Amino acid sequence: MVTESRRLRWTATIVTGLAGGLLGGLLIAPAAAMAQNAPADPGAGAGPVTPADRDLLVKVRLAGLWEMPAGQMAAEKGASQRVREIGAEIAAQHVELDRLVVAAAARLNVPIPDRPNVEQQGWLDEMKGSTGAQFDQIFVDRLRAAHGAVFPAIAVVRTGTRNEVVRVLAQQSNDFVMNHLTLLESTGLVDYGSLPLPQAGAGGPVVPDSDSALFSGANARGVVGAASVNQTVVWIVLAAALVAGAYSLIRLMRAR
Repeated sequence: MVTESRRLRWTATIVTGLAGGLLGGLLIAPAAAMAQNAPADPGAGAGPVTPADRDLLVKVRLAGLWEMPAGQMAAEKGASQRVREIGAEIAAQHVELDRLVVAAAARLNVPIPDRPNVEQQGWLDEMKGSTGAQFDQIFVDRLRAAHGAVFPAIAVVRTGTRNEVVRVLAQQSNDFVMNHLTLLESTGLVDYGSLPLPQAGAGGPVVPDSDSALFSGANARGVVGAASVNQTVVWIVLAAALVAGAYSLIRLMRAR
C-alpha cells in the first residue's frame, strides 16, 4: 500500500519535472529559432548569386580580356617611358585579376566571355593604328574612362552582395582598379574634362525597405535585447512558480 506521504513525494517530483521540462522548452525554443534565422556560414561561399553579381563577373572578365593586350601593347610601343612602365604593370595585374575572376565564375557556375566585346575590340584596333604620342594619349584615355566606368559598379556589388565569393572578388577588383586609376593618372595625360561628371547622390546610402530596417543596425540590437529580456522574465516567473509549488507541497505534507 502506497502511503499518503509517498504520493505527495511523487506529486512533488512530477511537478518539479514538468516545471523543469517546461522551462527547458521555453528556453531552447528561442535559441533554436535564432539559430535557424542566423546567416549561413560565409566561409563556404554561401549566399545567393544575383543578376548584379553575375554582371560584375562578366565586367571584370571583359576588362581583363582587352586591358591585358592593351597593356602589353603600351609596354612595347609607348612613346614615353612612363606609359611603357604602367602598360607592363597593368597587363601583369590583369593577368592575376583574370585568374581570380575565372576561378570565382567556375565556383559559382556563372558563364563569362572569352573574348573582348565589339567596343573593346574597337579600342584595341584604334591603338594598333596609332603611334608615338598619339598612341600614349589613346591608351590613357581609353583605359582611364573604362576604369572610371567599372569602379562604381564594383562598389555597388561590394556593399550589397549576399555571396561571399562575389564579395571577395569585388574587394580584390576594387583594389586593382583603384591602383590602375592612380597609375594612369600618374602619366599626366588624363583629360579630366572629357570624363563624365559624378551624379549627385550616386554614392549615398541605400534606404532599406521597412522589413529590412527592422533587422538592421540598432533595430537588430533592440530585437536581440528584447529577446534577452523576455527570456529573463520567463526564468523569473517559472522559478517563482516552482518555489511556490514546492512550498505548498511541503506545507501539505507537514499538515498530514
